[in-house]
Amino acid sequence: MAFIVTRLCRDCVDTNCVTVCPVDCFYLPKVTSEEHPNQLFISPDECINYDACVAACPWEAIFDESDVPDVFTDDIALNARCDSARDAFDTAKHQDKATPDDEAVAKNKKKWGLE
Repeated sequence: MAFIVTRLCRDCVDTNCVTVCPVDCFYLPKVTSEEHPNQLFISPDECINYDACVAACPWEAIFDESDVPDVFTDDIALNARCDSARDAFDTAKHQDKATPDDEAVAKNKKKWGLE
């Protein structure tokens, strides 16, 4: 099973997880849309289940596929799009961003229905 980036990453797009991934399996859409929102995606075909990305994500947006909260189950298929529509994605590169505080993380979880 692969790790899944959930919508908790949407519009936050912190790339600390990218720096710890040994196989470069993180992708960003070339053009954001409803089908390919502004968030990171993990290729289920390339992910080797190296869990360092989970701890590296300050938004707590990454879960093992078997542990994805029910509210985010649609995000499993969403991540698979970076494999089925590869031409629509670029390999994600690290970008420096300010780390969110606990209040921002909690607010983002509430926004997406995870409390």
